[in-house]
Amino acid sequence: MNPRAIEPYCHAHDFLGASQARHERRTRLVIALTAVMMVVEVAAGLVFGSMALLADGWHMASHAAALSITALGYWLARRHASDPRFSFGTGKVGELAGFASALLLALIAVFMGYESFMRLISPVAIAFNQAILVACVGLAVNLVSAWLLKEEHSHEHEHDHDHGHDHHADHNLKSAYLHVVADALTSLLAILALVTGKFLGWAWMDPLMGLVGSVVIARWAWRLIGDSGRVLLDMNSQPQLAETIKGTLDALEGTRVTDLHLWRLGPGHLGAIVSLAAARPREPEYYKKLLAGHCRISHLTVEVHPLGA
Repeated sequence: MNPRAIEPYCHAHDFLGASQARHERRTRLVIALTAVMMVVEVAAGLVFGSMALLADGWHMASHAAALSITALGYWLARRHASDPRFSFGTGKVGELAGFASALLLALIAVFMGYESFMRLISPVAIAFNQAILVACVGLAVNLVSAWLLKEEHSHEHEHDHDHGHDHHADHNLKSAYLHVVADALTSLLAILALVTGKFLGWAWMDPLMGLVGSVVIARWAWRLIGDSGRVLLDMNSQPQLAETIKGTLDALEGTRVTDLHLWRLGPGHLGAIVSLAAARPREPEYYKKLLAGHCRISHLTVEVHPLGA
């Protein structure tokens, strides 16, 4: 068989997000910022004898590790994008990294809650002036990092929301974003607690704000685990789009959809397998072109069976 004859029917399985390269660069920059701030906080905690700063420094270290998982996910997805061992490409590597990072975020929330509870029982002395200064610097670094990782939302994203969950969402980037936002939240709550402790003598505010922060972070982690987990399990996150596909094909005379699978391949990419029975079957390409006018599917397979066969 002439290889050129089958070229039009061959296609790549590169289902990486359109903004993958930019997200990867920004993640590496945020890792560097987080690592520097971690060193500053740990050093300040040791020099000033502040347990609060030392604890927050190690907290930053855990987030640096989580962000490294994000960067590793991007690197692995890019490196193996053309590896034939991955049947539908490496678009879900980011989901796996996001899921792992969300689990780490949940563990951090548990650790924060436990540590805060212990400090309510056994308060520790805090060097307020130094702790407030470093916490403010930490907040600034985290806000810059959050800005760098904030994913843009285009009109195309808004259109896809009409069909259900946004399949353009990069859950790997989202996990990194939530980690730095969690850091910003803990820094903000720490500043509030330190200021009230310094001027009002409310030493109990420090561990109380830690408990509040742990609950908020746990909720973020739970939601991210659910979002990325659904993608990893090939759950159909676009039920309205599935109904549109079925309705479009069923509207053809003597045609009925007998089986339909719709799932996410990666950020901005959907895969679908459609089986249909038709009284007057046409070539699969006919149905693919018909669906192309209603939805954007990166990998579409259509099986056509004669009605009654």
